Amino acid sequence: MEKLNILAICGSLRTDSWNKKLLHAAIKLQPEGLTIKEFQGLAEIPPYNQDNDGPASPQPVLQLREEIAKSDGILFVSPEYNFGIPGVLKNAIDWASRPGGKSVLYGKPTAIMGASMGLVGTARMQLSLRQTLTFNNCPCVLQPEVLVGRAQEKFDDEGNFTDEMAGKLIAQLLENFRVLILRMRDDNP
Repeated sequence: MEKLNILAICGSLRTDSWNKKLLHAAIKLQPEGLTIKEFQGLAEIPPYNQDNDGPASPQPVLQLREEIAKSDGILFVSPEYNFGIPGVLKNAIDWASRPGGKSVLYGKPTAIMGASMGLVGTARMQLSLRQTLTFNNCPCVLQPEVLVGRAQEKFDDEGNFTDEMAGKLIAQLLENFRVLILRMRDDNP
C-alpha cells in the first residue's frame, strides 16, 4: 500500500497543549497508508508582511512552504480562540497561501480536528478554518467531525487519549482523509 505523507499543523504553541496531545493520539491511530509528521516551526513564522514575501521570504516561511509542497495533505489540529482560528495558525496559512491561486496550499487536501476544555469542542474554529481553506480551494474531509470537548477529562496523567468513542472518530477521519487524497489523485492523474 502506498504511503501518503500528511503534514500536521497544530494551532497551539503551548508545550502541554490539549491539541498537541490530540495530534499525538492521531499519530498513534493513523491507518495503514498514512504517515503523519508534525510541523515544528509554527512559533518562528513572523507576522505576514507582503513586503517580505517572495523568493526572499523568511526561512521559517520557506520551510513551511516546502513541507506543505512535499505533503500529500494537511491535518490541522487546533484550539479555538475567541470563536475562531488562533492567530499563529491563521498567520501561517496567510504565508502559505501566497502567491494567490498558485501557492503550495492551493488545492491541497485537508482534514481538521480540535480539542478544548469547553463543551462544544472547536466547532466555531473549524467552521472558520473551513471558510479560509475554501478560499484556497482546499478540499476538506467533512465527516466525521472531531470536536473533543472537555479535553481535560480525555487524557490520562501520561498524556494518553482515553476517549474511546472520539478515538474511533479520529481513526475514521484519517481513513476518510486517505480516501479523499487517493480519489483526488485518480481524478487528476
